[in-house]
Amino acid sequence: MNSYDTYYPRPQLKRDSFFSLNGEWILNSKPINVPFPPESKLSDYQGELGDLDYKKSFTLPENFYGENDKVILHFGAVDMITDVYLNGFYVYHNEGGYLPFSIDITEYLKEENNLEVKVIDDLNYYYPYGKQSKNPAGMWYTPISGIWQSVWIEAYPKNGIDDLVISSDMNNIHLEIISETDRFTIEFENYKRDFTTNIIDINIANPRLWSVENPYLYKLKIRTDYDEIESYFAFRKIETKTINGYQRLFLNGKPLFINGLLDQGYFESGIYTPEKPEDYEKDVMGIKELGYNTLRKHIKIEAEAFYYYCDKHGILVIQDMVNSGRYSFFKDTILPTIGFLKLKRGIKDQKRFDFFIDQSIRTIRLLKSHPCIIGYTIYNEGWGQQNASQCYEILKKEDPQRLFDSTSGWFFDDKSDFDSYHIYFRNKVLNSKDKLLLLSECGGFTRDIKEHNDGKKTYGYGKANSEEELTVKIIEMHHKMVIPSIKNGLVGCIMTQISDVEGEINGLYTYDRKILKINKEKILEANRELTRIYEDNCI
Repeated sequence: MNSYDTYYPRPQLKRDSFFSLNGEWILNSKPINVPFPPESKLSDYQGELGDLDYKKSFTLPENFYGENDKVILHFGAVDMITDVYLNGFYVYHNEGGYLPFSIDITEYLKEENNLEVKVIDDLNYYYPYGKQSKNPAGMWYTPISGIWQSVWIEAYPKNGIDDLVISSDMNNIHLEIISETDRFTIEFENYKRDFTTNIIDINIANPRLWSVENPYLYKLKIRTDYDEIESYFAFRKIETKTINGYQRLFLNGKPLFINGLLDQGYFESGIYTPEKPEDYEKDVMGIKELGYNTLRKHIKIEAEAFYYYCDKHGILVIQDMVNSGRYSFFKDTILPTIGFLKLKRGIKDQKRFDFFIDQSIRTIRLLKSHPCIIGYTIYNEGWGQQNASQCYEILKKEDPQRLFDSTSGWFFDDKSDFDSYHIYFRNKVLNSKDKLLLLSECGGFTRDIKEHNDGKKTYGYGKANSEEELTVKIIEMHHKMVIPSIKNGLVGCIMTQISDVEGEINGLYTYDRKILKINKEKILEANRELTRIYEDNCI
């Protein structure tokens, strides 16, 4: 048994009913350990890839569900086209590899059940695919396929709570409860009240606020006549103010400098899936101890455990949408490198555009209840980019409280909350214009620790041969680029990256997370200096 068998996958919609289907399955007639993708070491899979045919037999515990209950089968994520069968019945079809889906299987259940999941994953660029490549090298990595997040079953009343969306500011909480009933009891700390509506607004005077320094979470219970869930929320507000002619960021009325790392969500043994959910917490705590306050979750959507640990420990998250469409080295890298940064891109593939929007809206609805989320990246470096301004207008309506970086790196369009730049191989002082100024990628210096890489050709954006040299390069970048740019309106800096990924060895940690490659104390003080300088410029 591993901890995925007991870890509840939805910490913001938790109830007593939980039956895990993680563990041993049969894939193409060979054993596999779910939820790890078949390409990973942790899956223990020794069979063929290609089209995937998963099978699992299960018997639900006695009295797991009652006559008036519904039984829901949940998949955290399956890459990329999925058809689900239960006891010979075709029950569901899903497209896309990064978002959860759920199936009401009540009418198909028997005492002994046979579940079959057929998956096709040919890296079709119509679908979001992130950094996966059939030819991994450099900034492209090993592709995964099939089931890569938890599979589980729960039962609850037919008129129970199907979903919950939470938004808040410094004094108010707004609840949207998805349910067929409209009678609820809301309880947290000293507050308890009954409601007869699914849309609930609550005002609290002088609440404890959530911040990076004090990430206070309110434990929430919602009851109906027959159902009960546990959740949590936080009071906090992200806003912009104009100070001395520059737009500046504030959290709860206090200056906020986004000081973060790129986080691609790759793990040596599990590729897309860490060995246990608690490994997300180790990553979060590891970067916080270095004085960073933000992770840019790069072109991947994680299991909700990741966002929970960011909520719990006070790490902000900028969530990338997962790109689709082909990448062109000439169009997407050479052109911007020689100065074509404002090349607007219209819609050339309406069907792919519509699917990207659908997946992005679902991403926002999945994550908007998490206080750690402060913003979203729509397009990264032009990959698959189509009419970024239209995307901004559509997605901003879904979550107007968050910030949107429409075009991270280059190919800027008209509508975005940020002017967002990627600067590698040099230090360049940036100047704010009419938007928030964000250095959304930089650094990427390599330090090769040979006992902790895979021995393949390495990749990065500058070389350091020791802990001292790498530390000096980062601090030098602060003084030559980041600090002068703060004085010109810079509100944030995202450095590449939290850990090495396969041959890309520009992480602060090795791929196995065993070695920290920089001097912890010096980087901590350097990060504190950025915060002090930003605060001084917000007066």
